[in-house]
Amino acid sequence: MTVDATTSDAPRHWERYLAKRTSGMKSSAIRELLKITQLPDVISFAGGLPAPELFPVREIEEACSYLLRHEAKMALQYSTTEGHPPLREFLAESLSKYGIHYGPDNVLITTGSQQALDLIGKIFIDPGATVLTASPTYLGAIQAWRAYEGEFVNVPLDEDGMCVERIADVIKETPVRFVYVLPNFHNPAGITLSEERRRLLVEVARKHDLIIVEDDPYGALRYAGENIPPIASLAPERTIYLGTFSKTLTPGLRIGWVVAPTELRQRLVQAKQGADLHTSTFDQMIANDIAQRGILKTHVQKLRQVYGDRMNTMLDAMSEFWPEECSWTHPRGGLFLWATVPESLNAMELLNVALKRKVAFVPGVNFYPNADGGHNAMRLNFSNAKPDMIVEGIQRLGLTLKETIVK
Repeated sequence: MTVDATTSDAPRHWERYLAKRTSGMKSSAIRELLKITQLPDVISFAGGLPAPELFPVREIEEACSYLLRHEAKMALQYSTTEGHPPLREFLAESLSKYGIHYGPDNVLITTGSQQALDLIGKIFIDPGATVLTASPTYLGAIQAWRAYEGEFVNVPLDEDGMCVERIADVIKETPVRFVYVLPNFHNPAGITLSEERRRLLVEVARKHDLIIVEDDPYGALRYAGENIPPIASLAPERTIYLGTFSKTLTPGLRIGWVVAPTELRQRLVQAKQGADLHTSTFDQMIANDIAQRGILKTHVQKLRQVYGDRMNTMLDAMSEFWPEECSWTHPRGGLFLWATVPESLNAMELLNVALKRKVAFVPGVNFYPNADGGHNAMRLNFSNAKPDMIVEGIQRLGLTLKETIVK
């Protein structure tokens, strides 16, 4: 028997039963846009998607086969909320090479770093509480914390990253629960927070007793320059550090992690217990097998080469095909760059025109928590298209821009 969800016995006004906080929830603009851009003839620079042709499929297949033959009872069973101990040990040891000296007991495995953002919102944000971010900032963080009825105050970005020197003035007017920062190859801007500003942020945080949430999904994907010390290595006592395998291994496994001081990590564990009990044991053990065998290190080296080439291809194509009235960032890693078009143009309207040419991007306004900027900006992803398609897509966008500017 099939039940009709529209039957007259169903509640007539669902809205009156919903929690008040749902009124602030919105669908992700990127997730909605991807429904359009996944058509086979659309060249999409919209998603933050790793290149699927580079997924280590054979190595994952081998790991699955081994685990099911030799460790199935553990891999298919419930596990602890904190996460698979060998994976936590691997992560703690790996992070120590960057100066983050926390043990496995300070590591919590999450279902992607997006869950980490949600858990942070759950333990820190009351209705009306304020978070300080850069503007623009990561859309997923905005979406996660708005669900807890959080509000946002911002400082701008420039070529050296978040303008942390402005934080002290902002918090005089508005107390904040924490400062959210993406220091490496910022999403959406592609820029990197300088070492000088990282040290200044730590100084400001200590002076004003601020918590820092350091989100670092792209740090391993550096294509030029030297690594800069993580903020967590400079102020471990007040920094919550987030990482993920989604960009370096595969997003389908949904493996992320949080590294935090003991008291905060325990609060996050409690929050996670109410969400999903624990991250998939099997997925954690797959990731651990690949990491422990040294495959991850080799794979990341390959990604750096391929993605670095694709980034340079996009930058070269923009120089060749885009009008001089436009400008863009020059990342040293990550998956994105940020482009700005003349003030007279609206990127949302430009997207509608671009889609007619079968090319897509994400309009910049989606990355401004208070919708107070980005109308003439766009985020472009370079990891998920091969070089010939990057050139073709950038050329199509260039033609669209030239025609629009002339009008």
